[in-house]
Amino acid sequence: MPTSQDPVELLWHEEEPEPRPGLSVARIVRAAVELADAEGLEGLSMRKVADRLGYTTMSLYRHVPGRDQLVDLMSDEVMGEHPPAPPQEEGWRARLEAIARQAWEIRKRHPWLAEVRGTRHLPGPHGVARYDEMLATLTGTALRPSEVIATIGLLGRFVDAEALVLVERQREERRSGVSEEEWWGGRDSLYERLDRYPAITHLWESGGWDQPEDSFEFGLRRLLDGIEALVQERDESRDETCRECGKALEPAASGRPRVYCSRACQQRAYRKRTAT
Repeated sequence: MPTSQDPVELLWHEEEPEPRPGLSVARIVRAAVELADAEGLEGLSMRKVADRLGYTTMSLYRHVPGRDQLVDLMSDEVMGEHPPAPPQEEGWRARLEAIARQAWEIRKRHPWLAEVRGTRHLPGPHGVARYDEMLATLTGTALRPSEVIATIGLLGRFVDAEALVLVERQREERRSGVSEEEWWGGRDSLYERLDRYPAITHLWESGGWDQPEDSFEFGLRRLLDGIEALVQERDESRDETCRECGKALEPAASGRPRVYCSRACQQRAYRKRTAT
């Protein structure tokens, strides 16, 4: 039966757990994920997915309007592989680190996920749930709301940037049939010219390239250190007075920072914002 052509409805539609035999959105998405895992996003096409399933290309269009919508469905499918976030009691840093590592593991299994670029890819329920979990790790800190959003965006871009290195390596290895190590191992004529550069020579002779840092581990630690420093800075300068009336704020039972001393102050502030 044809699927709704509304891309939001397509992404958020709940299929039956066990769809009837034959072609379905779920089967199309699974086949597309397998194809992208093997050939990268550049190797994905509606025709190839149809061939993989043993159907005509036109039969796929009765379920999925096009390749862009299929990529959104694929992205949300693999986002569902995330395990639940650690409990709140473990603290924001441990929770955020665990979620970042989960995202990294998924991108190692599906490197093409980092290739889904641009600002107009619709999120599905799994993607929104993961984003909400990441935001929740920092909403109990002294960070401003805009800083929470910016921090999570920065961390997500870091994970994707690391995954793009995997994508590029796999793409070159598929194209050339030569591994990364073999290709760089055959560049002796380049290495012979590098001794004229003092910083490179010093680091080379000091063993800087003998045991290189793991770029993901190094970058994640530095990012979390920077976030922690900002949280501490905000904690030290946190305003403990109501933004509307200036009265001292009582600690909230939830432990989360309060902004207004009462519901009335919150409503007054809201009316002022909407009136401007």
